[in-house]
Amino acid sequence: MSRFAQALRGGSLTQRALRSSAITVAGFAGSQIIRLASNLILTRLLFPEAFGVMAMVSVFLMGLTMFSDVGTGPAIMQSKRGDDKDFLNTAWTIQIIRGFLLYAVAVILCWPVSQYYGEPDLIYFLPVAAITLIIQGFNPTRLQSAHRHLLAGRITVIDIATQLVGIITAVIFAYIYQSVWALVVSGLLSMLAQLYFLNRFLPGLTNSLRWEKAAAHELINFGKWVFLSTICGFAISQADKVVIGAYLSTYNFGIYNIGFFLASFPMMMGGVVVNRAVIPIYRESPPTESRDNFLRLRKMRTFATAALLSLVLILVVLGVWLVGVMYDERYQPAGGIVVLIALMQIPAIIALTYDQAALAAGDSRSFFVLAATKAVCVVTGLIVGLQIYGLPGALIGQGLAWLAAYPVVVWLASKQGAWDPLHDAGFAVIGVGFGLLAIWLHSDALLALSLIPGQD
Repeated sequence: MSRFAQALRGGSLTQRALRSSAITVAGFAGSQIIRLASNLILTRLLFPEAFGVMAMVSVFLMGLTMFSDVGTGPAIMQSKRGDDKDFLNTAWTIQIIRGFLLYAVAVILCWPVSQYYGEPDLIYFLPVAAITLIIQGFNPTRLQSAHRHLLAGRITVIDIATQLVGIITAVIFAYIYQSVWALVVSGLLSMLAQLYFLNRFLPGLTNSLRWEKAAAHELINFGKWVFLSTICGFAISQADKVVIGAYLSTYNFGIYNIGFFLASFPMMMGGVVVNRAVIPIYRESPPTESRDNFLRLRKMRTFATAALLSLVLILVVLGVWLVGVMYDERYQPAGGIVVLIALMQIPAIIALTYDQAALAAGDSRSFFVLAATKAVCVVTGLIVGLQIYGLPGALIGQGLAWLAAYPVVVWLASKQGAWDPLHDAGFAVIGVGFGLLAIWLHSDALLALSLIPGQD
C-alpha cells in the first residue's frame, strides 16, 4: 500500500495518470453505487413502462448531442492552444450556438420520434427534457481544461454532487406524483446544478463570447472528423435502444434497460477513464517515440483490461442472482440480459484503449474510419440478429460486430504504434472462458430471453 501511495504522488506523466485514473475510478464507483440505490428506490415507486419511456427520451437527447458534436472537448485536450484564452472562448461560443440549434431540432423532431416508438406522450416529454441541451451549451471550458491537465479530483466531486441533485429530485417527485415527469424534471435540475458547480468550484478561465477566426478554423477543421465520428458513436452506443426499443413493448423495454443498467457498468467505467486520461497519456508519451513508452502503455493497458474483465466476471457469475435479490418479480427476465450484455462487451473492452491514440496525435480522420466501421458492424449485427433470434440474437450480433471491426482496430493501433497483440490474444482466451462459464451457470436464463416477445 505504501508503494501504491508513493506511485500516486509526484508530477511525472505516469504518476499523474495513475492519480487521475484512481480518482476517476473511485468517483465512478461511488456514482454507480448512488445510481444503483436510486434505481432500486425508483423501481418501487414507478412502473417498468416509466423506465422504457425515459430510455426513449435519453436516446433521443443523446442522438441529438452526438449527431452535432463538433469535438471542442478533444480539441482543447490535444491542441497546442488548449490553454489559450481566445481559443477557449471561441470553443465556448461554438458550444452555446450548438445548444440553441439542438433545441430547435428537438422540438421539430418530437412528433416523428413519438410516432416511431408508438408513445404519444413523448411529444410532451421531449421538448421539456431537451432544455438540458441549451443548459449544457453554457458549461465552461474549465471542464475540458481540467481533463487536459489530468485534474480529476474536483471534477469527480462535482459529478457526484450533480448526480445527487438529480437523484434526490427524482425520488421526491416520483414519490409525490408517480409519473415519468419525475425523471424529466430531475434531469433539468441536475444540469442546472452542474452548470453552477462547474462555474463555482473549478478554477480557470471565466468564459466570454468570442469568435477568433484562427481558433474557429482549427476547432472546425479538427472537429469535422470528430463530428462524423460521434454520429457513428451514437450508432455504436445507442443503436440497441433505437432498434430494440422499437421491437419490444414499452414494458419489456423497461425491463431491458434495467438489465442494461447493471451490465453496462464495466464498459461505462472504462469509457470514463479512457476519455479523461488516455489522450493526455498518448500526447505526452507517444508509443512510436520509444520502446519504453510502448511498454509503459502496455502495463497501463493490461492493468485496465484486467480490472474491467474482473467486473465482467462478477456479472457473469452473479448477474441473475443480483437481479433476483434487488428487484421484484416484474424485473426477473433482466437477469439473463445482464449476463449476455456483459459477455458481449468483452471484445470492446479488450480494444478500448486504442482509438484515443489517433485523437492524441491529431488524426481525427483515422478515428472516424474506425468509428464508422464499428457503427456499420454494430447496426448490422443488431438488425440481423434481431431478425434471426429476437432479443438474444440482437445482443449476440453486437458482440460479433466488435469482432468484425477488430481488423480496423489493428490498422489504427499499428498506425500509431500502439497495437499490442500479446495483450489482445491473452485476454481473448480469458473472454472465451467467461462465455463457457456463463453457459454452464445460466443456460436457462439465457434461453428464456428468446421467449421475450416483440410488440404485438
